[in-house]
Amino acid sequence: MAVVPLKDIVDPAFTARYGVPAINIFNDLTMEGVLAGAVEANSPVILQTSVKTVRSIGSRVLFDMWQSMTRGIEVPVTLHLDHCPDRNVVTECLKAGWNSVLFDASNLPVEENQRQTIEVVKEARSYGAQVEGEIEAITGVEDDHGSDDVSRQQSLEVALAFIDATGIDVFAPSIGNAHGSYKAAPVLDVERVTQLVEARSVPIALHGGSGLSAEQFADLIARGCAKVNISTALKETYMQSSLAFLKQAEQNNKWDPPSLFKHTRADVVALTTNFCTQFGSAGKGGR
Repeated sequence: MAVVPLKDIVDPAFTARYGVPAINIFNDLTMEGVLAGAVEANSPVILQTSVKTVRSIGSRVLFDMWQSMTRGIEVPVTLHLDHCPDRNVVTECLKAGWNSVLFDASNLPVEENQRQTIEVVKEARSYGAQVEGEIEAITGVEDDHGSDDVSRQQSLEVALAFIDATGIDVFAPSIGNAHGSYKAAPVLDVERVTQLVEARSVPIALHGGSGLSAEQFADLIARGCAKVNISTALKETYMQSSLAFLKQAEQNNKWDPPSLFKHTRADVVALTTNFCTQFGSAGKGGR
């Protein structure tokens, strides 16, 4: 297997009703660790980059890292730009070689969002890439993008019209999910997923997945959530793993960066394999 289009990963998952982890990385260690975890689980994986990560590392460096780390990889992988409201960054990443983008114009009126999403889909197709779309902002701030204000949910008719007009490949609805850590157990509108899938048979992206229960994951994946976004859980694992190692290093007065990286990488790999197993994508890598 190798780097493949987003549809080659989400369409089989949607048909067979398993979920594929879409994990937001933020440096070379997390990129390599997530890919290694997917290989270990024999699972497809969607590797995501935020606009903040693209700007902090640079699209060229990020894509060079991606090419190097996926050369000869044994499972299907794809590179996705997450929550991007900036058309210039969308174009930059498509030109660089990203396989798909989430053009996030959810802050605009639906009509303008739809108009621009149509343009982004056309642009993406010229690069052989796919597009995820949304019309309602997912609550919460992630990588300096978003808002804690709850977005008004559009009608099913408006959502279906948007899907039809734009030709997007994946749709991300707001169903009571949120980015970041949940302060209370979320109340999810799971029927909205069912309604969308029954009406249009479109793969659904579940955002704000880091804090959901195993039961919620299983239910939503069974309803058609083929792409399951994970960001906060990786950030917390990376920081907490590093912090625990550094506290021990301070106590022992022994400072060895390669050992720190090895320790943290192991936890990133474990996190990835656990999500692959939980979502049902483990063993679906084609090996």
